[in-house]
Amino acid sequence: MASSSQGSAAVAAARVDLCALDVIPVFAKEMIAGGVAGAFSKTAIAPLERVKILLQTRTNEFGSLGVFKSLKKLRQHDGIKGFYKGNGASVLRIVPYAALHFMAYERYRYWILNNCPSLGTGPVVDLLAGSASGGTAVLCTYPLDLARTKLAFQVNGSDQLSRALKRASPQPTYGGIMSVFRGVYSEGGMQALYRGVGPTLMGILPYAGLKFYIYEGLKAHVPEEYKNSVTLKLSCGAAAGLFGQTLTYPLDVVRRQMQVQSQQQHEQFGAPRITGTFQGLMVIKQTQGWRQLFAGLSLNYIKVVPSVAIGFTAYDTMKHLLKIPPREKKSSGHGPA
Repeated sequence: MASSSQGSAAVAAARVDLCALDVIPVFAKEMIAGGVAGAFSKTAIAPLERVKILLQTRTNEFGSLGVFKSLKKLRQHDGIKGFYKGNGASVLRIVPYAALHFMAYERYRYWILNNCPSLGTGPVVDLLAGSASGGTAVLCTYPLDLARTKLAFQVNGSDQLSRALKRASPQPTYGGIMSVFRGVYSEGGMQALYRGVGPTLMGILPYAGLKFYIYEGLKAHVPEEYKNSVTLKLSCGAAAGLFGQTLTYPLDVVRRQMQVQSQQQHEQFGAPRITGTFQGLMVIKQTQGWRQLFAGLSLNYIKVVPSVAIGFTAYDTMKHLLKIPPREKKSSGHGPA
């Protein structure tokens, strides 16, 4: 009798949970799934992300060290916590970014399927929806990416080279995200908070589109019985990230250098100031060499493979757990939830 009542209580609780899940709008579920996926993947590769930024921006200190020596030097200067410096801003940015990115992708995809039938239902739809959603997410969260880069750029160096570089190329010292916002805003107003957004958009539009195009395209050619395989999803995500990043990486270097340059550095030392995407590409090529446009790319390969793979896999897993329906063409009389 007792076991029967316990079983009834469990069934009732399951029904309550199911009902609670059902009342959440689909777009909110998509945002939750995207946010969780973004936070999980970003934290997993945080040390590699910081070293990549240092290789892109602190060329004199880290440019010749390589990945593993840079990690060792970073640990000596900042300790284990140094690997995650700026990760708070990164996660704070990536949660809304990934939430908006995946949710907007699903919405744009649904809109394209129902309003542009000539495009069909293949990977081209994923390419367009991915590009549009990437741009939307960047514009909404860019100041947080700027803060993350500013914080990651700082190194508590104690050696002679670090002190000399600080004297030769002074940079403000920031204590946290709000400190970055106040400092950057006082330097150039709201426009300064979006410094480097041009190269970012030029990089993210093709990159985001290619990610979804490759990932969904590869999945579409997989037999049905293997489509839920975690290994398969990781492999498809890794291929998508690898290919997309290779094509757009120089734009990422321009973006990072635009973000960390300071007005003080430009006025006192006459350092060439990067003001736009193509001008930035030329400035970096002329003053630092074309190889600098690919500084940290090998590290990015190591970083992107797990990051994109984990992100897509976590998103698909969360979609399954939250019972998110696929965004397909609407049947007559029915719209998206």
